[in-house]
Amino acid sequence: MRNHFRSNYSCYHLVDYDTITAQARLKQTVQGFSDSSSWARGQAWALYGYTMMYRETGLSKFLTQAENIAQFIVNHPRLPKDKIPYWDFDAPNIPSALRDASAGAIMASAFIELSQLTKDKKLSKRILKTAEQQIISLSSDQYFAKTGTNGNFILKHSVGSLPGKTEVDVPLTYADYYYVEALLRYKKLLST
Repeated sequence: MRNHFRSNYSCYHLVDYDTITAQARLKQTVQGFSDSSSWARGQAWALYGYTMMYRETGLSKFLTQAENIAQFIVNHPRLPKDKIPYWDFDAPNIPSALRDASAGAIMASAFIELSQLTKDKKLSKRILKTAEQQIISLSSDQYFAKTGTNGNFILKHSVGSLPGKTEVDVPLTYADYYYVEALLRYKKLLST
């Protein structure tokens, strides 16, 4: 938490540590726009990871971290109306920048779980509403592929590494996985 996060709770993608001193030598955002930018899927992994860490350990510092990451995402002025983020929150060509369905799916799943773990009722309501919008958006023709198309993947329009020119505006396995997980979590939540 000390080295991977900025003061606004956005995170770096990669931190290189000195093997002798254990000090952070280099902080990068390899798959994002720049080292100082907020790569959307990186923010999604952070949200998901700290939510899961709290669930598994019960340590309040992990819940606080997950809540702060969630606040960063839902309050970000560049989070689109449909709540499917641009591939990087700081992409220079917003609003024409590519969207990342995988980041949206990961966020939706994490938001649903975090909404049930946080004691902050206002945050719980806000992130659950965001997850609901993300599920609606991902289930729309914009992101949901017609059966038999898209290489038989469920979701369209994910971005692996735009700087690396790999997996750009394509389906990704983990986008489908977290989309299905979000749907299952939401269904379970509605049935309780």
